[in-house]
Amino acid sequence: MADLIQTPINRFDSSEKSGGLARYIADIPFKDMLFAKTLRSTRSRARIRAVHLPDLPQGYATIDRTDAPGSNRVHMIEDDWPFFAEETVNYVGEPILLLVGSDRAEILRLLSEISVEYEDLEPVLTIEESLAAEEPFYGERNIIAEYAIEKGDPDRAFEQAARVFEDEYCTGLQEHVYLEPQGVVAVFEKGRVTVYGSMQCPFYMKNALEQAFGWEPDRIRVVQTTTGGGFGGKEEYTSVLAGHAAFAAYKTGRPVQLILDRAEDISVTTKRHPSISRYRAAVDDRGNITALQVHIMLDGGAYAGLSSVVLQRSMLMAAGVYNIPNARITGQVLATNNIPSGAFRGFGAPQSLFAVEMHLHSLAEQLGEDPLDFKMKHALQRGDQTVSCGRMHHEVKLPEMVHILEEMSGYREKRRSLREQSSRVLKGIGLSLFFHGCAFTGSGEQDKIQAVVKLRKGKDGKVEILVSNAEIGQGPHTTLRKIVSHTLGIPVGDVLYGNPDTDRVPDSGPTVASRTVMIVGAMLERAATDLRDRMHEKGEVEVTRQYEQPDYICWDQDTLQGDAYPTYSWGANAVQVEVDPVTFEIRITGLWGVYDVGTPIDEQVVLGQIEGGMAQGLGYATLEVMVKKNGKPMQANLTDYIIPTAGDFPRMEAKLVKSSYEYGPFGAKCVGELPFLGAAPALVSAVEHALRQSVTRIPVTPEYLMEAVEHDHPIHPER
Repeated sequence: MADLIQTPINRFDSSEKSGGLARYIADIPFKDMLFAKTLRSTRSRARIRAVHLPDLPQGYATIDRTDAPGSNRVHMIEDDWPFFAEETVNYVGEPILLLVGSDRAEILRLLSEISVEYEDLEPVLTIEESLAAEEPFYGERNIIAEYAIEKGDPDRAFEQAARVFEDEYCTGLQEHVYLEPQGVVAVFEKGRVTVYGSMQCPFYMKNALEQAFGWEPDRIRVVQTTTGGGFGGKEEYTSVLAGHAAFAAYKTGRPVQLILDRAEDISVTTKRHPSISRYRAAVDDRGNITALQVHIMLDGGAYAGLSSVVLQRSMLMAAGVYNIPNARITGQVLATNNIPSGAFRGFGAPQSLFAVEMHLHSLAEQLGEDPLDFKMKHALQRGDQTVSCGRMHHEVKLPEMVHILEEMSGYREKRRSLREQSSRVLKGIGLSLFFHGCAFTGSGEQDKIQAVVKLRKGKDGKVEILVSNAEIGQGPHTTLRKIVSHTLGIPVGDVLYGNPDTDRVPDSGPTVASRTVMIVGAMLERAATDLRDRMHEKGEVEVTRQYEQPDYICWDQDTLQGDAYPTYSWGANAVQVEVDPVTFEIRITGLWGVYDVGTPIDEQVVLGQIEGGMAQGLGYATLEVMVKKNGKPMQANLTDYIIPTAGDFPRMEAKLVKSSYEYGPFGAKCVGELPFLGAAPALVSAVEHALRQSVTRIPVTPEYLMEAVEHDHPIHPER
């Protein structure tokens, strides 16, 4: 059965999306609908002295913080993020008010006539400025969150070290660039608010609206519409827009549409956290790493959002796939007067995995060892202790994966021969080893999410999946159907699965953390097993299943100690490049990847995730430059903010190593975020190989490489 379920089938959403028939939120008409546009701050930090409004025509209205029926704070982790600015604005683009009316052009005219009096305050715009600020604007020290993880006795290991190496790595902003910009429509009727929109997490939005209105849960309904991509960008930020539109619908009594255009979307929505990671390694006289000391700093922007849990994952991934006997991992999220940072594919792991992979590459070079041999000497094996003092409970197939990757890419021969070739361009090859902890950290699935799924057999014998998990392009409308149909032994076409409506579906958790197939799919498999014995019953039959945590998981959330994840998916990437020695442009000439994701529920869906994730990761590493001036992004459209196209990379070769996770449906593990993680360090390693030049930050631009070469930065200095 496991072999059969891997066989690709046509995706259920492919024809309507490829044929232009899918109806996104902007395509759905509502009777008597009003349109909305946001007046946003032009200052990164300032007190609002006054807002001067023009005379508004009949049928036009403004909505601000005074129009929140309950709370003006968005329900997240800290509840510090206001729907509308209060006494101060804390980043460029912060919403001050909403203007609604029936004519878009008139709304824009009226907005242009609104003036805001500010009293400018000194902004904090970088991690370094946040640390040095004498008068913090956030809490007592501008620190949103900070944690520490310790394993073994790192102090003693450093005292006894033969050599100590230090490096610092930096990563930049990244924009999600989902195909469909953010958008919602809110309706108030019969004493209830309903929000329709492009989103990943309907119940996150519902919970936020319940707090914002102060109403009973049955007065709030959320419906996901066909969603054109998310990558984490439609996890928490959509709750902000939902509040805006819902307050407006409640005040005007008419449906209100709030849809961002591309420039506004890029300028004001959450981004990947910029980071500074400082690594210090103790090495004994045999060339073995005995200890790591890591300090990670993330730029959280103006409000807490989800930054605390992003930092936790970043720290838990800080030692990578390596068995380090002694470690001290510390981390901080610093508040700045920038756009709030938020969820993004990989959720903190890309920053630290880039750093640890490059740090081990650096150590290998300085110790005179091949980077791959050095990394495999330290690689985790089944039974080893993780950096959080949990256990590797399942088989680690890295040796097999690396063997396949070497054969596919010709890594060893190319590492020797590419440097010896004389040609106009410089050539190099690099690789990365990485993993992704599947689902929520620690016991989060059991203690916080507490997911529930339902299956309903109708009178016609067809079975409906009732879950809150959203199709955002990653394939659950296909994969979850396959799990249920294979378990029940019925045609996949007899399994129904629509976009979630919180009036109809239970809360099975958010569409995040690569959890949909492994966690929700496993619950559906168990529910389908229960239903299989009742398929003969006449009429409707409904079966419910709740999440059950594997009994081997042991976790202490206060100390971040124990089994951080129920299992891991694994990857190994190789990238080959050519670098022009005059312009320092990078051309990628080879891409290879090997992955262990357990049993793939549909091989084509999995390969699609792999290819897309690899391309997005390479964009993060090279092309996707976003800089700010006084807190404002200088790239606000797809002309200035460059993302990869099919023409930028050669065709990727990818292979799957089969394994089976006993708690996953048909043995499946997580997929969605894993393919993103290895691209950047593999590419940067290849650039270092080509240039024999140290590279410690991404994105790697020609300007950065030119500066490094001109200043003759030595490769991997020992400090």
